[in-house]
Amino acid sequence: MAKDLFGRRPRGGVNDDAERIRVTDRRRIHMDDSDPDNEAGVVAGGVESPSLKPSYVEELEARAKAAEQKTLEVNSRFEQLRKQLQRETDETRQRLNKAADERARREKAEFIAGLVPVLDNLQRVTEAAEAGSSPEVLVEGVRATAASFEKSLAAAGVEQINAVGEQFDPELHDAVETAEVAPEDVGKVVAQYATGYKMGDRLLRPARVKVGREARDRNIEV
Repeated sequence: MAKDLFGRRPRGGVNDDAERIRVTDRRRIHMDDSDPDNEAGVVAGGVESPSLKPSYVEELEARAKAAEQKTLEVNSRFEQLRKQLQRETDETRQRLNKAADERARREKAEFIAGLVPVLDNLQRVTEAAEAGSSPEVLVEGVRATAASFEKSLAAAGVEQINAVGEQFDPELHDAVETAEVAPEDVGKVVAQYATGYKMGDRLLRPARVKVGREARDRNIEV
């Protein structure tokens, strides 16, 4: 083909024998979609393929993993503290129960020790009766025994309920009988058959009493 004045071949033309430009695409993406275990994007030869995710997505994923790890650490620490608190609570409960049992045994021993003199007095009265002592001596021995027993009860915190002359109280008194009385004594305890006892706010036994009631015939003086 003829050349122009500058030695160049003219362009175009269907029948031109111009040399064709050969282009080789060297871009290669090595991805094996058929391998489900290839999650890390590792290509043949052990070379890791470049990540196709945007940088902000990778940053969010890293933050999510860090937050998950932090949550696991917090939960683990919380479980440790819970077990430690439970262990300390159990130990404290055991110590308190042990102290309460020891206190109950000590108070019981002290109460029994206070009753020993009562038994001594009863034995003396029995020996005096067997020896033919006078009634006055026996009575005095019984009185001493009763006084010793009352002292032991008082030491244990037991109080007597003296009801005579008091207004009848169903929480403290057990009315076993009534009697007609003057108007000013109606509803009051006029006699006591058995002493009542209480310990603090707890009633051990109500006092058995006679309670005054209004006379049937008001014209009759009681």
